[in-house]
Amino acid sequence: MDKSKRTFLKSKRSFRKRLPPIQSGDRIDYKNMSLISRFISEQGKILSRRVNRLTLKQQRLITIAIKQARILSLLPFLNNEKQFERTESTTRTPSFRARKR
Repeated sequence: MDKSKRTFLKSKRSFRKRLPPIQSGDRIDYKNMSLISRFISEQGKILSRRVNRLTLKQQRLITIAIKQARILSLLPFLNNEKQFERTESTTRTPSFRARKR
């Protein structure tokens, strides 16, 4: 069979069905911190629906619950662990311009 006339055959891979990240018994609520923390990145950002593998309705509920938890100070808005330090290059130096009098 010539290479140009080959038909493309779909590979028959068996895909393992993943378990949904939210079980049917789990309640999406701002108080359920163990559930909410799974959908937040290390930086404190809400992960996308594609990464989470959630339905549209579940993603909306998770987003609302995360925002409510942030407002009630259960979650930080930002999760910056390292503090920004001023280095010598960013410190202000006095200006050597002559002042106009």
